[in-house]
Amino acid sequence: MVHHGLRHLESDDPVSEPTLHVHLIDGTYELFRAYFAVPSRRSPSGQEVNAVSGLLQSLMALLRRPGVTHVACAFDHVIESFRNDLFAGYKTGEGVPADLMEQFELAERAVATLGVVVWSMVEFEADDALATGAARFASDPSVARVVLCSPDKDLYQCVGGNVFVWDRQRDKLYDEAAVLEKFGVLPRQIPDFLALVGDSADGIPGIPRWGKASAAKALRQFDSLEQIPLDAAAFGSGLRGVAALLTELAAQREQAALYKTLATLRSDVPLTHTLSDLEYRGTDKLAFEALCVELGLDTISTRLPKEL
Repeated sequence: MVHHGLRHLESDDPVSEPTLHVHLIDGTYELFRAYFAVPSRRSPSGQEVNAVSGLLQSLMALLRRPGVTHVACAFDHVIESFRNDLFAGYKTGEGVPADLMEQFELAERAVATLGVVVWSMVEFEADDALATGAARFASDPSVARVVLCSPDKDLYQCVGGNVFVWDRQRDKLYDEAAVLEKFGVLPRQIPDFLALVGDSADGIPGIPRWGKASAAKALRQFDSLEQIPLDAAAFGSGLRGVAALLTELAAQREQAALYKTLATLRSDVPLTHTLSDLEYRGTDKLAFEALCVELGLDTISTRLPKEL
């Protein structure tokens, strides 16, 4: 089910081991969101810093929450990844405002200065780092929950067991049942679902005629993209326009398989940080104040969640 708020993550009930809550943040999403939500703000040198300002304030609010003890923030250091080598239409930095692109490296430096572990992705994407972190830390016997902080559709495939997706903007936490309710498919079927319906944010076009309802019905019946038969009779009467849908799928079966590969997150990113490294121990106040003066964000440093 969808949980409103984070009350169940901050329970006062006595809990035996495991107890740790790991929060993994999509820094690229946070940076984009802040850029379009926060008014323009220039540093003393004239650089736009509105996205970095919004990102820092968002992270500091998270770090003030009870139970937020272990944190990492993943960034797309460059927009392109190995997926661009697989498909020319995959997302690039084209169209991203220049004064937002200029804040990427600065954002990584600012988050690190705040005292949060930064995963800076070049070959892989930020989502791959989050998926890898979720797989790695969810299996640690001391971890009660791994919370992926992003509404990105890709990340719902990671949900299961003690791994959740938290849409912070809507304050909704998604478990397996909530993913099924939202998409009509299980978390493990999200790559198949996106291969069929597409994902405009990532430049995945999907298969013509296939929509959310038809994709969900087909996957509920046949489990995976590969197992969807091209014989309309196999569907019975449960899928409208099945003949036209299967004609399109038959014509683009190889493309559909590629789109599924593009939508499947990697869990083998070579992250070097341990669970202990992710513990937020506090912020070096002097270093952070110096950064804030450099950026013209002096007032932010007066609201630190915790100091070293």
